[in-house]
Amino acid sequence: MKFTPLLVLFGGLTALLSFAPRKEDLPQLGVVAPLNRDSLVYASGFRLLGETVSRTISPALPEEQFRRNLARIKKAKCKVYLCNVLFTGNMKIAGPNVNDARVVAYADSVFARAHQARIPLVVLGSGGARRIPDGYDAQKAQADFVVLCRQLAVAAQKHGIMIAIESLETAETNFLLTLTSTAAVVRAVNHPNFRLNADIFHMMREGESPQSIIDAKDLLVHCEIAEKENRTYPGVQGDDFKPYLRALRKAKYHGPIFIEGNTTTPGADLPRAFTYLTKQLTEVYAEK
Repeated sequence: MKFTPLLVLFGGLTALLSFAPRKEDLPQLGVVAPLNRDSLVYASGFRLLGETVSRTISPALPEEQFRRNLARIKKAKCKVYLCNVLFTGNMKIAGPNVNDARVVAYADSVFARAHQARIPLVVLGSGGARRIPDGYDAQKAQADFVVLCRQLAVAAQKHGIMIAIESLETAETNFLLTLTSTAAVVRAVNHPNFRLNADIFHMMREGESPQSIIDAKDLLVHCEIAEKENRTYPGVQGDDFKPYLRALRKAKYHGPIFIEGNTTTPGADLPRAFTYLTKQLTEVYAEK
């Protein structure tokens, strides 16, 4: 009988540990940040980094500069996993003034350089490029956009690149403002190299339910996050992301979660964000 308390304690610890998620069960965390912050990002706990097309793989970069970028990417401690801002605002991809051939040729060059850099994913947000004129027929814009995106997907497949399109918010564009409407475009494009990015920041800003993540579970390849009010890093304001993280878990999402936010104090915000988001993920994945 004298061993009973120890047995009870051991049994309690065993039960507790049985519900604790393993680190490898949690989504891997990354952050969109300039490559020159690689060491700080790595030291903060992240192992994935995202850059911009314009800084790293844009066709506008001279070959010599691109080669220097390749060398830096190869030496980076973090894996450079993605580039975002595929199109700048002066290259229209939706609405009445789209030159499909020009857009696809440009994207093909981006994807070719992404392949050389071993960057597997390119995020398609580009709010200015996809803004349509006020009063323009939104249904026509979407139908034309689907045709263009199918061409982009073919170009991406040629180079082994995945495109992840995201819904944005009203402050950034006026076209495809919910994950649900963006998922409809992905379904219409119907191509394995054109999939969906669930950006939780944009979803919160637009008041979109976490259920939209579950409804689009078969399309998700990427996820991004930041705090709602000022797009700060997780942990600055203390936003509760758990309803959206639960939706990711229920959707059996296995891709990474990238922080894409604003910081003027990366030395403090990066490690805090990694700890804060890891804690919320651990709590969610420990739930029965």
